[in-house]
Amino acid sequence: MLWVILAVVLAIAEAFTATILVIFFAAGALAAAGAAALGADLVVQVIVFAVVSGLSVGALRPIIMRHARPALETGERPFGIEAIEGSRGTVVEEVSADHGMVKIDGELWQARSVDGQEVFLPGVHVRVVKVRGATVQVWHDDLPDL
Repeated sequence: MLWVILAVVLAIAEAFTATILVIFFAAGALAAAGAAALGADLVVQVIVFAVVSGLSVGALRPIIMRHARPALETGERPFGIEAIEGSRGTVVEEVSADHGMVKIDGELWQARSVDGQEVFLPGVHVRVVKVRGATVQVWHDDLPDL
């Protein structure tokens, strides 16, 4: 039962980290719980925990990390929110540090100036620098097409 509790605690701990590492130890703990359920003694359980955890980290983590990288790093075509960064938009409502709206590919987005000091008037073309939740941070559209 202690292995199952350890697995749950480690799985919860993974939710609070950005490493994608702790979850593999949770898998090792579940494997050790399985060994314990089959009647293995403590030494075998610890060995199962270590082997499954080590193999998981060594074999699965590189694959997961490779697929978790942004599309721009991997050379793939970005999609979703990631595809909006770098795109052009037109200011619909004055954009400043506190408020504003831009139209990007026919959709309205809340917008803020990147530096918080620049003000963009309606009709001005801007470039999306960063997406923060449902708000885009924009700057002058003086960059070449990305």
